[in-house]
Amino acid sequence: MTEMTNPYAAPRAAVADVYDGGSDFQPVKLWSAKGRIGRARFMAYTIFSYFVFFIAASVLGLIAGITGLARSEGAIMAVTLVLAIPYLVFYVLTGIQRSHDMDWSGWMLFLALIPLVALIWVFKSGTKGRNRFGAPPPPNGLGVLIGAWLLPVIGALGILAAVALPAYQQYTVKAKAAQAVKP
Repeated sequence: MTEMTNPYAAPRAAVADVYDGGSDFQPVKLWSAKGRIGRARFMAYTIFSYFVFFIAASVLGLIAGITGLARSEGAIMAVTLVLAIPYLVFYVLTGIQRSHDMDWSGWMLFLALIPLVALIWVFKSGTKGRNRFGAPPPPNGLGVLIGAWLLPVIGALGILAAVALPAYQQYTVKAKAAQAVKP
């Protein structure tokens, strides 16, 4: 007896997973708007990209100062623009991936323009398991965790410096005035 196949039945072929090796995590893509990254990786990438931007701006500022280009406001604006565009593009791409981790559209990143609303990208956890944007991001390594902890530490140091430096300046002025009064 010959076996008849149903032409309307679903295919029975094995289909490979979209990601490499069918792993439970998707690879991290730095310069892409596709995929997901978690909170710690987002903070680490943000602080690292800021350090790269700061170092590049310092080096180009030093070169502009040595060559005499620093006297021209147009040259300073051009150098700033050349450095700021890749930095902002990288921040937007990582912000979109972070939005995807929370199962939000990348367009939700416009909410980060509202003061203090951007903290949602830091404090809200991502969705567990797969979501409509793919598999979860890979676990964080030691470098990512160190980079993520640098962001609040540097923020706290900045606040401390903003409070302590003016107080110290007032203290030195008062101390000099007190020394001038003594005979």
